[in-house]
Amino acid sequence: MLDHVFLSVRDVARSVAFYTAALSPLGIVNRLDYDGRQGPPGHPDLKGFGADGRMFFWLREGTSHGSSAHIGFMASSKEAVDAAYAAAMAAGATDRGAPAARLHYDPRYYAANVLDLDGYSLEFVYKSWQHDA
Repeated sequence: MLDHVFLSVRDVARSVAFYTAALSPLGIVNRLDYDGRQGPPGHPDLKGFGADGRMFFWLREGTSHGSSAHIGFMASSKEAVDAAYAAAMAAGATDRGAPAARLHYDPRYYAANVLDLDGYSLEFVYKSWQHDA
């Protein structure tokens, strides 16, 4: 299980605004700024996002290599996928697949795909079998 992910972005402020909008419909609404001077020498400043008491998605200023990452964000419903996709598109994302079932994986796999402002591949995904009681 993953604990956290760091992404290097060209413009931290612009990316914070983008991810604040895009992740909010998924319930990823907590934000934390980490001053790198508090860590070991050379630790970057970080802008964190999280939910349910956990910070797990971090941005840092740097050179972006958009095609080098694909990140799937879990949604709690199909409606949350739709809302995250709409929010990301309104915030400047590039469409890579509108919300729909991804039948090549499973008929219950519902997702939307976008590229963020640095070209990173993002997927907002709802897998009903992971939420069924």
